Amino acid sequence: MIDLHELLSPERFRQEADAQGLALQRALYEVLKKAIVAGRLLPGASLPGSREMAQAIGISRNGVIHAYEQLAAEGHVQTSRQGTVVAALAVAAHRPSHAGHVQHASDALKSASPLPGLARRTQGFNRRRSVSDDLLPFMPGIPALDAFPRALWHRLMEQARRQSSIDALSYRHTAGEPELRQAIATYLRAARGVQARADQVFITDGTQQALELSARLLADPGECAWIEHPGYGGARAAFAQSGLRLQPITVDAQGLNPPEAWWQERTPRLIYTTPSHQYPLGPTLTLARRLHLIEQARAHGAWIIEDDYDSEIRHDGPPLAAMQGQASDAPVVYIGTFSKTVFPALRLGFMVLPEAVADAAAGVIGAWAPRGHALEQQALAAFIDQGHFTRHLRRMRRLYRDRKEALQAAIDQHWALPGQVLGAQAGMHLVLTLPPECPDHTLAALAMQHGLSPRPLSVYGTGGIAGFNGLVMGYANTPEADMARHIRHLALLAAKCRP
Repeated sequence: MIDLHELLSPERFRQEADAQGLALQRALYEVLKKAIVAGRLLPGASLPGSREMAQAIGISRNGVIHAYEQLAAEGHVQTSRQGTVVAALAVAAHRPSHAGHVQHASDALKSASPLPGLARRTQGFNRRRSVSDDLLPFMPGIPALDAFPRALWHRLMEQARRQSSIDALSYRHTAGEPELRQAIATYLRAARGVQARADQVFITDGTQQALELSARLLADPGECAWIEHPGYGGARAAFAQSGLRLQPITVDAQGLNPPEAWWQERTPRLIYTTPSHQYPLGPTLTLARRLHLIEQARAHGAWIIEDDYDSEIRHDGPPLAAMQGQASDAPVVYIGTFSKTVFPALRLGFMVLPEAVADAAAGVIGAWAPRGHALEQQALAAFIDQGHFTRHLRRMRRLYRDRKEALQAAIDQHWALPGQVLGAQAGMHLVLTLPPECPDHTLAALAMQHGLSPRPLSVYGTGGIAGFNGLVMGYANTPEADMARHIRHLALLAAKCRP
């Protein structure tokens, strides 16, 4: 029989229960469970009877019975006519190393056999940034959160709640809410020149899920995927984890430019490109290259994945038409996200599949990626249909242009190192190149320590030709008034990172 006074005293038991806000029977369950898991109660040890335990710690007998029943249901103890004893399997991995030694849970876990490691496909992928890091000045990919119409959004969400029926609590449409699919199709036809009907639009959790679904739907393991170099790391991750062979294609001033011989020698199944505003360098894929890419993809049985992630934000003219609509029946999967145009926490994006495969893909996508967040989708549909989305984008184009110009002016005035600005004609970021003697990863790490979060350009590379050295600098979520101060600070840090 265990010594109750050694395990818990009535005074300490109640103090811990009050401190954690637990009912007494729940507190008893927690105390006993932790003692069993930590090895303080050994297999075969008998627990006091329910009456004795209740009297000893001052709770009702029913409370003790409920705690014992929960422990038994989880396999921590076994009950019989002879009483309640600690189960043999419950602490096999955490048994004390010698008799009389009471081992704490953390010590027991350290001495246990090591856990199996992560799968090999996870190697090379590691995102350690915190939520607060993402909100630091110059972090790419974060829109102007302070300028989003939150009050309007809350009203639309409340409206969606009021209008929802009991059906909204069940499983939802696997391709997404019909009203949102229709709203996106209508908007894309008018604003981006995309050839799409609502049944070709599939709602996703964002760009990353759209890339993963594209890879799984349209390519088999071992097939070749062409990706931009430097380019979006999420595409590398999605294709690599789907078992595809990655072939980097170096980007020049006119965008993606694969060697002509590679269509035969390294025939792709998937081709990933960001034609409206290449990520991260910023060039626009020329019309001649777009049409040639479509023609060659069609001839070689390849699919093009057009990521139009920030195409709505153009500073030197109206947004360019999407590649998907520039040729009839183009073998193009068009993907987009509302993380940049609305807000990241919404976690909604979309993919537009070619008509030839949309119907066949619908059931597969439903099995792989069932949808949720019905109210958010309905609110977003209203945001688009009622014209709020278009008006918000119009305001953001002006705001981002002003913030970009403030950043460029600060660089012109305060930046001393040789380099140039790339990709400033569109989007929410620009690239500031650095001389070789100032490694971008060193400067980016130093900047992070001082409250700034530009990203090193070198991390966007995928093998192939080396030599990319610079900072990818987001400006959308940084107020104009702060640009000069932050650039002066970054310039001082740059002086320190040079050998």
